[in-house]
Amino acid sequence: MKTNRGLVEVGVALAVFLLLWPAPSFAGDYWLQIAFRVLIYLTLAESWNLLAGSAGLVSLGTSCFVGLGAYVAFALMNSFDAPLPLVLVACAVAGGVLAAFVSPALFRLRGLYFTVGTLALAELLRLIMVNVSAFGGATGIFLQKDPTPLPALFHYALGVALIASLAITACARTRISVILRAVRDDEDAAAQMGVRPYRAKLGAFVLSSALIAIAGGVQATKLGAIEPYGMFGLQWSIDVLSIVIIGGIGLRLGPLVGALFVVALGEALADYPEAHIAIAGVILIVLIRFAPKGVVGLVETLSFPAKKRVAA
Repeated sequence: MKTNRGLVEVGVALAVFLLLWPAPSFAGDYWLQIAFRVLIYLTLAESWNLLAGSAGLVSLGTSCFVGLGAYVAFALMNSFDAPLPLVLVACAVAGGVLAAFVSPALFRLRGLYFTVGTLALAELLRLIMVNVSAFGGATGIFLQKDPTPLPALFHYALGVALIASLAITACARTRISVILRAVRDDEDAAAQMGVRPYRAKLGAFVLSSALIAIAGGVQATKLGAIEPYGMFGLQWSIDVLSIVIIGGIGLRLGPLVGALFVVALGEALADYPEAHIAIAGVILIVLIRFAPKGVVGLVETLSFPAKKRVAA
C-alpha cells in the first residue's frame, strides 16, 4: 500500500515539475520571485519535517546549513568560477559532511538538549564567519561573477525542490519510515528490537542537512551578496519551524501547505510588518492549541467522519 502511494506521489511530483518548468516564459518577475521563495521554503520544510516529524530530532540549526551552503557556493564561484550545478553538489557534500562530523556530539543529547545543541552550532558558525577575515568578516562576501538570471534560478529552485520531494517520499513510503518512527517514539525500545538508532538518526540528519545546504546555495546565488548575520540568522530556523507547524508536523503535505500559507500571508501583509508578526503569532498559537497536526491534519480529521459515514 505504501509503495503504491509512493509511486503516486512520485508521479504527481514529476507532473508538477513538468507543468511549472515553462513558467518563466509566461510569468512575470513578481510571480517568479514568489514561486522561488515557495520552492526554497518547501525544500527547507521538507528537510526539517524528515528530521523532526519522522526521526524526532527537533532542530533549530537550519540556519547553520543554509549559511554553510551559501559560503561554500560563493567560495567556489569566486575562487574557481565553478558552474552552478557543480557548486550545488559541493554544497550538498559540505552539508552532509558537517552533519556527520557533529553528529557524535549532538546525538549524545536528547529532546530539548539536542534542540539547544543545534542552535549553539549555528551560532558557533556565525561567530566564526564574523571573526575570521578570510570569510569576509561581518561585511560578508560579494559574488564576483555576473548574477544568474531569475528564470534560471527558478529552474534550479524547482529542481532542488523536486529532489527534496523525491528523497523524502522515498523515506516516507518505504521501510525507512518505520525505522525512523520507531526511533522517534522510543529509541531504547527500538534498539531492543534490533534497530540501530544512531545509524537511523545519522542518515536522516545527513540527508536533511545536505538538502538544506543546497537550498542555501541557491538562495545565496540569487542574493549576490552574503553576510553572517543574514545567512546564519535565527529567522531561517523560525520560518521553517512555523511552516511545518502550520502545515502539519510529520504529514506529507504539511511542508507544501505551510510554505504556500506563509508566503501568501507575508505578501498580503508586506506593508504591515508589525501586523504580520502579530497575526502569524496568533495563528501559530491557535493551531498549536486546537490543531496540533496543523492545517493538513485538521482537514484530515474533519473529513474522516464524513468518509466513515459514506462508507457506512
